[in-house]
Amino acid sequence: MKELMLYHTISLGLGIILDQIIGDPHSMPHPIRAIGYLISLLENRFLGAQLEAGRTRNGKKEKRRGVLTWFILVLIVALVTLALLGICYWINIYIGVLVEAILTCYILAARSLYRESMAVYKELERQDLNTARFALSMIVGRDTDKLDAEDVVKAAVETVAENTSDGVIAPLFYTAIGGPVLGFIYKAVNTQDSMLGYRNLRYENYGWFAAKADDVFNFLPSRLSAVLMILGSRILSLFSNEYNGKRAREIWLRDRLNHKSPNSAQTESVCAGALGLKLGGTHLYKGVIVEKPTIGDEIRKPETKDIKRANNLMFITEGLLAVILLTVLILITMI
Repeated sequence: MKELMLYHTISLGLGIILDQIIGDPHSMPHPIRAIGYLISLLENRFLGAQLEAGRTRNGKKEKRRGVLTWFILVLIVALVTLALLGICYWINIYIGVLVEAILTCYILAARSLYRESMAVYKELERQDLNTARFALSMIVGRDTDKLDAEDVVKAAVETVAENTSDGVIAPLFYTAIGGPVLGFIYKAVNTQDSMLGYRNLRYENYGWFAAKADDVFNFLPSRLSAVLMILGSRILSLFSNEYNGKRAREIWLRDRLNHKSPNSAQTESVCAGALGLKLGGTHLYKGVIVEKPTIGDEIRKPETKDIKRANNLMFITEGLLAVILLTVLILITMI
C-alpha cells in the first residue's frame, strides 16, 4: 500500500508539472472530448430521439433518464480509467507512473485556462477589440459581440476566477484523493453539467440531476479554493499593491453566495475583492437577458492587466494546494 501511495504521489507531482509545461496540446486527442462525445450519444439516445419523435414530454421520465445517463457515464469513465491504469501498472511500474502522470495532466487545466484567457489579454493589448471578443467567446457562454473593452476584461477575469475552482482546484483535490479514477469521475460530472445542466426547455428535467451532482461535487472544493485564494492574495499583496488580501476576505464573506449556483461566486468574490472590481451583473446569453447579482465593489475601472492578475491568483491558489496535498501524501508514505 505504501508503495502504491508513493507511486501516486510521484505521478501527481509529475502531472502538475506537465500541466504547467504543456497544458492540453490541441494537436493531441483529449479524454474530455471523448467524454463529451459519449454524453452526446447518451443524450441523443435518452432525450433527443424522444423529442424528434414529437412525443408528449414527461418531466419525471426525463429526470429518470437524466439520472440514468449520469450513472452510465460515470461508471464507464471509472471502469475505463481503472482498467487503463491497472494494465499499465501490471506491465511495468515505470509505465504505470508515467501514464498516471499523463492522465493527471489531462485532468488539470491551469495552463489551458491561462493560455485561453491570455489570448484575450493579447488582443486587448493590440487594441483589437473584435478579435478579443472572439477569443473570449471560446471560454465563456455569454454573448460577446457587443461587449466593450472593460466588459471583455471583466468576463475574462470572472472566467479565470470561477474556473480556478472547477477547472484547477477541484480536479487536483479529487485526483489527490482517488487518483485519475476519481479525477476523471469529477471531470465527467463537471462536463455533464456544462453540457446538460441548463435551466431551459430542453434540459430543465433531463439535466436536473447533472446540475445538482455538480453542485455537490464542487461544494467543498469551491470553498477550499476561496480560502486558498484569500491566502494567495495576502501573499501577493506583500509584493504588490495591486492585490488586497483584507478586501478579498471581506467581499468573499459578503458576496460568496451572489450567484444562482451555490459555488460559482466563491472564488469570483475573492478575486473581485482582491482586485477591487465589480463583477457579475446582467448579461446576454444567446440573445436572452439573464439577470445576475453583482459581486464586489467598483473600487476602480477594469484594465487589461486584470486578466494577468486573475491568473496570478489562480496559479498561487493551485500552488498552495499542491504543496499541502503533496506534503500530506509524502507524510502518509512515511508513516
